[in-house]
Amino acid sequence: MKPAVYSALLLIVLTPLALAQTVSERLTVDATDAPRNILHSTLTVPVSAGPVTLVYPKWIPGNHRPTGPIQNLTGLHIRANGQEIEWQRDLVDMWAFRLQAPAGTKDLQVSFDTITYNGKNSAASSKVLDLIWNQVVLYPQGMATDAVQITALVHLPEGWKFGTALTPSGQSGSTVNFQPVSLTRLVDSPLIAGAYYRQVQLSPPGESPVHVIDMVGESEAALDITDKDLASYKQLVQETGKLFGARHYTKYHFLLTLSDETAHHGLEHHESSDNGAAENMFSDPAEHNLEADLLPHEFTHSWNGKYRRPAGLATANYQEPMKGDLLWVYEGMTDFWGNILAARTGLRSPEQFRENLAYTAAMLDHRAGRTWRSLQDTATSVQILYGSQREWQNWRRSADYYPEGYLIWLEVDTTIRRLSNGQKSLTDFCRLFYGGQSGPPKVVTYKFEDVVAGLNQVVPYDWAKLLRERLDSKSPHAPMGGIESGGWKVIYDDQKNTTMEAVEKAGGGLDLSFSLGMILAKEGDVRDVIPGSTAYAAGLGPGMKVIAVNGRKFSKDVMRAALKASVHSQEPIAILAENGEYYSTYPVNYHGGERYPHLARDESKPDLLGEIITPLAAK
Repeated sequence: MKPAVYSALLLIVLTPLALAQTVSERLTVDATDAPRNILHSTLTVPVSAGPVTLVYPKWIPGNHRPTGPIQNLTGLHIRANGQEIEWQRDLVDMWAFRLQAPAGTKDLQVSFDTITYNGKNSAASSKVLDLIWNQVVLYPQGMATDAVQITALVHLPEGWKFGTALTPSGQSGSTVNFQPVSLTRLVDSPLIAGAYYRQVQLSPPGESPVHVIDMVGESEAALDITDKDLASYKQLVQETGKLFGARHYTKYHFLLTLSDETAHHGLEHHESSDNGAAENMFSDPAEHNLEADLLPHEFTHSWNGKYRRPAGLATANYQEPMKGDLLWVYEGMTDFWGNILAARTGLRSPEQFRENLAYTAAMLDHRAGRTWRSLQDTATSVQILYGSQREWQNWRRSADYYPEGYLIWLEVDTTIRRLSNGQKSLTDFCRLFYGGQSGPPKVVTYKFEDVVAGLNQVVPYDWAKLLRERLDSKSPHAPMGGIESGGWKVIYDDQKNTTMEAVEKAGGGLDLSFSLGMILAKEGDVRDVIPGSTAYAAGLGPGMKVIAVNGRKFSKDVMRAALKASVHSQEPIAILAENGEYYSTYPVNYHGGERYPHLARDESKPDLLGEIITPLAAK
């Protein structure tokens, strides 16, 4: 999951007396103003006279935290029998609106606008729209979302086409009606639309369920997927069938927005995934490398996260707090499979896979915050940690349950292979835990004990001990067991890591984590400094800006030249930095040259990494 910010309009209903009933509401979304980032909603809400509280979704599935953008709801009006009804926001719960439906009221007419602009995290541009239903809906307080039925209608800009897992019931021009669904299913089925649209088929003719990619972009050229990528995504469908052995959906839509004007993100759903990437993802090698695991990651979530879900994340509605303690399974294992499937399908080459893994492992091995904050705490505290600033991220830690979960599940996989003499692997666990009977979407919850029991069914071992040691550790070093048991080891030299090169090309910054111990933005702004590094010891910190290096105006080439020269110099690197209104020179006592991570083969052990990225399905 990679979140983004959107908004718009929508529905609701009833009084506390009717909360046990299933209610049907009609929603109209006027998205013709999407190019200027505002949506207009109207809805009819049947109610009885008396007190009514409407709530805006707060705890968002896939975001695992209270990210419902209530600040984007504007112009709210509620009427009954043609008369305006006053509403009051709850004094404590900012997501709740309280009102009194007058005598004789049979329904409410609700209207409001939604602002979708938030810089690069916007949901719309002149050419594309990402309509996220949970960000545009109100519903009765205390009611299960499964019990609210919605019949939605959307007016799109003239000539725009759309993709969604929802089933249309009719279309006239740019106006689309959809079959009634529960609020749960509606929120689980985003819609993308655009002036430039293309759909490609991934399933063989006659095969069920059908898999497609729906693409919208800022240009026709953005949708020009290569034959190689198309073959890889077709392979992805086949690989997941072999991996999980069942499909818990009736159809699947990869929704892909290719734009530099809207959010770059990924969000999982049962029968679709909502993905935003750079406009040149298919044509630029760096962007392609960085986004290679995006669709595999979100697709894996259909099994791991949507079908099988941690009990603490399976709530009855969007106001109940979620508990993220098992996100190292939900997101960590998905991060593992997203990267493995990218390699198995050819979206990344074996060398790109290894470079990406080396960078991930090295980054975590230099994470100073791991000495005070366990990986478990990064999952438990997701609601306050995920949205934190980039500055001091190394000391604070971030959503490390993604990449470190990747390393943990790699270790689990190699351990299963070792214990079973190569007869079993993590694939056997996935078929057992995420397989079962194919069919329409449903949720089956689990706890830590269920994960351990499933692993023990594959190969008996003290899995609880291994997992808890990794999750609760305060070791300064990352868990490298999977890489080392897999027949490889992390090394450092002065040759650039290709994943780091791609990150630098895409973002323009300079990652010196493994040399000086700091990360710079394109113009020299210090984004982070690693406690214990030479940059940290010299006094540099986030918020400063590098002006000059060894007396010469800063540039990436100047900095790299200083690193190379440091090997043969006894003098520290002199970094002139701006800190607010003051300038100071910081002597960085470093003499190690450029330093980048890679994986090197350990010939004393079998190449299990090579086996793990070998495709399961015939190409």
